[in-house]
Amino acid sequence: MLDLLAGFIGELRAIGLPVSLTEHMDAARALELVDLGDRSQVRDSLAATLVKRSDHLPAFLQAFDVYFAMRPGAPAAAEPEGATAAGGDDGGGAGAGGGGEGLSAEELSDLIYRALRDDNGVQLRAGARAAVARYAGMEPGRPVGGTYYLYRTLRYLELEALERRLLDGAPGTGGLQQRLARDDAHGRIERLKSEVERAIREHLVEDRGAEALARSLRRPLPEDVDVMHANRDELAALERALRPLSRKLATRLARRRRRRRRGPVDLRATVRQSLSTGGVPLELRFRPPRPAKPEIFVVADVSGSVASFARFTLHLVHAISSQFSRVRSFVFVDGLDEVTSYFEGVDDPAEAVRRINAEADVVAFDGHSDYGHALSVFRDRYADQVTRRTTVLILGDARNNYHLARADVLADVRARARHVYWLNPEPRSYWNSGDSIIEQYARHCDGVVECRTLRQLEAFVGDLG
Repeated sequence: MLDLLAGFIGELRAIGLPVSLTEHMDAARALELVDLGDRSQVRDSLAATLVKRSDHLPAFLQAFDVYFAMRPGAPAAAEPEGATAAGGDDGGGAGAGGGGEGLSAEELSDLIYRALRDDNGVQLRAGARAAVARYAGMEPGRPVGGTYYLYRTLRYLELEALERRLLDGAPGTGGLQQRLARDDAHGRIERLKSEVERAIREHLVEDRGAEALARSLRRPLPEDVDVMHANRDELAALERALRPLSRKLATRLARRRRRRRRGPVDLRATVRQSLSTGGVPLELRFRPPRPAKPEIFVVADVSGSVASFARFTLHLVHAISSQFSRVRSFVFVDGLDEVTSYFEGVDDPAEAVRRINAEADVVAFDGHSDYGHALSVFRDRYADQVTRRTTVLILGDARNNYHLARADVLADVRARARHVYWLNPEPRSYWNSGDSIIEQYARHCDGVVECRTLRQLEAFVGDLG
């Protein structure tokens, strides 16, 4: 069990979950206090000791299902009458593509229907295993993903017919009762899908081993998702992760600022103090600390290719705006518009970002990114407001659609500002390829940072304070 736990924790660390040695030891002690035969107790005790954030729980559960999967040949506990018959040969049937030979297809479908109707979890699990053994066509060593086996099994189970059958047997004829019955039937079908997926995973673990399967199923945590290539579900997870991330960042910056209780050494006061000790400076005197909050100007490309990255960065910077003396935001495609007012008096920065997408005047010509023209507009309109306290953040991939770069404009801005940083959401290997001209701008920046994920964005913004 300790070896299994060590492999499981190694997988969590590979995914990106922070698990310390102390937490590893806590998990081992927790397993001493629970029934190792009760899978739910093992899962809950490990989750309590190893998971610190709710958005990390799905990754934990997926890894747990792999490392602590039931083996197809393992006996099921407390199965009701009929359940064993349904899954009687699911251990060996996977290899041959058969299984469930004791029941016909109609009998298996009827068994699954009764398990769904009666909400019998054990019988449903056995029926799902039998369906996988009969329909998935799994072969040992075959390099096929679980999604393919899931599709094959569900196609033969005819889920729509099963759901209609559940609805036909549901009581009630009123509108609300019908809606509740539909929701309940849909929920039961989703449980069947989960059990089928679980049965497939058990077979794959038996065939390939937990480590190999975990690597093939590994998905990044929300903070490690590539923002530019995130799908709809991943973008929703990123939205949920932004609020706790902004709170954590604000706390970190405020704590760091509180620690700066002293300014530089005050030589004159130190020498004056040393007169009382014969001219020996036993006690240093310090000047009062100067305000450390920087002023931030964010200039963001919101064209289609990098719009998601700009949106999340604007959201995060304004969510922690109290940690800066002032935050001003500008967005552009081939024209440029200031959108600072969109964030004023708004509790949720996401609402301001949605307004920017709909209302900001960012198109001047053909609607394709033109960094040279946009930076020229920024310099002409706002350069006199950039001071030695201003840090300018430019967000974009520097893909200029073969327009003029106008790097001299950025040089003028850099001469006025305290710092200029460029955050590029593309991998470094893509820089300066095609129409990317990041190298021409980089020489006028204090730093060009690859910033593809929330974790990288958090690290950068955390250093600004």
